[in-house]
Amino acid sequence: MTVTGGALAAGERTARPSAALLADLAVRALCQEACLSPKPGLADRRGRGAHDDMDLPLLLASARALRPMFRSLAEAAERTPAGIERREELGRLSREGEAAMLRTTGGVNTHRGAVWALGLLVATAAGAADEREAAGRAARLAALPDRYLPARAPSHGERARRRYGVRGARGEAEAAFPHVVEVALPRLRRARAAGLPEEAARLDALLAVMSLLDDTCVLHRGGPEGLRVVRSGAGRVLAGGGAGTARGHAALAELDERCVARRLSPGGSADLLAAALFLDMVPWPEPVTRAGRKVLTCRR
Repeated sequence: MTVTGGALAAGERTARPSAALLADLAVRALCQEACLSPKPGLADRRGRGAHDDMDLPLLLASARALRPMFRSLAEAAERTPAGIERREELGRLSREGEAAMLRTTGGVNTHRGAVWALGLLVATAAGAADEREAAGRAARLAALPDRYLPARAPSHGERARRRYGVRGARGEAEAAFPHVVEVALPRLRRARAAGLPEEAARLDALLAVMSLLDDTCVLHRGGPEGLRVVRSGAGRVLAGGGAGTARGHAALAELDERCVARRLSPGGSADLLAAALFLDMVPWPEPVTRAGRKVLTCRR
């Protein structure tokens, strides 16, 4: 879609996406990730995967419950000064959003990791020129302390991070989401360019992350051996041509069986896929190529 407008200086950028749009895109990304099938060990259209406490309807309800939080985060990022004040306001809003999610799910932790990753990216997307700038801004926010963070028992992911000395969700954010920007997004776009169906492209992006990430959700449930199963299995699917080929699909089915049997759920990888889908949908401002007209919007 192309929109034309009044006089604009060369090099000026188009209007930033609204908070409402960013919230809608974040929810859409979570719903797309939830519906993507077949995901190894994860709840999807087929069933619960390796979980006994969540399914697709619950994931979709959880995603919708987070829309007000995402919008509040985007609005807060615009009205609060950069630095500690913004970090603490975003933290407060995220905790309120997580509480709303848990009320919706009856206490099931469906999207806590996504609240962190997507929340940061929603907050930084409005003022960024592209996904790399948004990820860089998110990294600077993630590195700041939050004086009002309540004391509570560490999450399963945090315990796994400490036990196994891996980066974890916070480290991923502080490093500017390398598995999103350098792994998932390029794989997703290469697969589309090669003519793969959208679902196969998304599955290959997920598998690319799974093959590389020290997923603390997997480490919590299966330790280093479980992580080896997930990473090597995802690598075999990709080496077989990806989810869109007969050989890759067979390897994917085998990995799914192993994950379910061992109760391995690569939830951290799923959160990062959702982050990639969100960044891919954001209508980043395009530079104006000449004074006067040509304002480009949504890439997809």
